[in-house]
Amino acid sequence: MLSKSQISLFKSLQHKKFRNVHGLFVAEGLKSVTEFIASGYPVQTVYHTAAIAPKMLNLSAKIKFQEISLDELGKISNLTTPQEVIALIKIPELPALQASTLKNKYALVLDGVQDPGNMGTIIRTADWFGIRHIICSQDSVDVYNPKVVQATMGSLARMNIYYTDLQTTILQLKMPVYGAMLNGKNIYYTDFHNEGLIVMGNEGNGIRPAVQKLISNSVTIPGDNMTESLNVAIATAIFCSEIFRKGF
Repeated sequence: MLSKSQISLFKSLQHKKFRNVHGLFVAEGLKSVTEFIASGYPVQTVYHTAAIAPKMLNLSAKIKFQEISLDELGKISNLTTPQEVIALIKIPELPALQASTLKNKYALVLDGVQDPGNMGTIIRTADWFGIRHIICSQDSVDVYNPKVVQATMGSLARMNIYYTDLQTTILQLKMPVYGAMLNGKNIYYTDFHNEGLIVMGNEGNGIRPAVQKLISNSVTIPGDNMTESLNVAIATAIFCSEIFRKGF
């Protein structure tokens, strides 16, 4: 049976402030939870219903499991229709990002991406194309936001996410910088090297001027210009696909 303090903890973790205080986030659904366990994330506790208990037998014996009722699950779930397994997972502490970490690799740089759905889709897309590092501005949406975690469908478990000052980090990494711009070179004629940073901007305002100054290769996705811009998650998918196609 869940205690009032356990329920209170789950509710508090809907907010970034308390995720940072407790160093925990919430993952829901069997697929998502098992992805985090398989990737070596430190899982504090897995809560599950009796119906799904047999599937818990395949998971690590080192993890604490607690069986709860559907009513209790509804009290701690962030979903309208709760799934039958939910876990408390520790937020990992990554070492400082070094240029050597990204040697012969690509990383995404997100400048003020705010929408949880967009962030989740970007993470899932990057995972599909084998891009494991995402560098976020401090004001980007928190990747441990429950809506982001849910949207990644487990892909977050394989990603390294950094929140940092973009100008400082880009300068320190000393890598080719490709930016998604409306007035750039056609992406289908762009020469992508064997490593680099791909900068994607805020949903409404694009890439900030201070970050634009650091872009060495402005790139655009051609279209018929009937709308202002592409959705940032879709634009990111096109960039990832084109980099992959050209040999990444």
